[in-house]
Amino acid sequence: MGKRILIVEDELAIAQAIHDGLQDEGFPSEIADSGEAAAALELSRFALVLLDIRLPGMDGYELCRLIRQRGHKMPVIFVSARDDVVDRILGLELGADDYIVKPFSFRELLSRIKAQLRRAYGTLAAETDKAARLTIGHITVDQRSMRVYKDDRDVYLTPIEYRLLQLFLEYPGQVLSRDQIIEHVWGDEWSVDDPRGVNVHMRHLREKIEADPAHPQMIMTVRGYGYRFDIPE
Repeated sequence: MGKRILIVEDELAIAQAIHDGLQDEGFPSEIADSGEAAAALELSRFALVLLDIRLPGMDGYELCRLIRQRGHKMPVIFVSARDDVVDRILGLELGADDYIVKPFSFRELLSRIKAQLRRAYGTLAAETDKAARLTIGHITVDQRSMRVYKDDRDVYLTPIEYRLLQLFLEYPGQVLSRDQIIEHVWGDEWSVDDPRGVNVHMRHLREKIEADPAHPQMIMTVRGYGYRFDIPE
């Protein structure tokens, strides 16, 4: 059987249709009809969360924030009828990895799910085993456990933030355009039309690994083009 997926959706017909489709594709799944019901589960059992925004009680944004606060690193995909760029950016701000708008085809959703699972647990994750431990200035990256330490303190990175850091480590000193970053980190499944989505993740990564995020020494902005990763001396 495939990796277990949590479906957080209060519209039973939609939830059941997704559940049945995933079962047919070999992905066991469970349904939670509210944010509170999902939060009460042992979330570490799930490899990915499909999360509606409009939920009774605790909404999807609150649940996503809670998932990340608890230290869970599984991919989170927002499934919502809201198609506003602001909603998408907010989802990224809270630690989501993708955002798909209702109505959608099940094949598209399945493609997004497989892409996130592949990046979080598959080929890309396996490739990080090439070097066990890297130290860059005050940052240490353990590529086997996919953990990052800042001044010996464990730093939580979302899957996308970790993939961004991995990309920078592969191309130190090179200027990478936003299009190149999107292609390497998100690929064909990139779903945020506004390039500010990349900026959101860069800001979060800076806040977590830079000694002074307001005056970065590693993740440098190349105005009008993209970003460059400088290795501290």
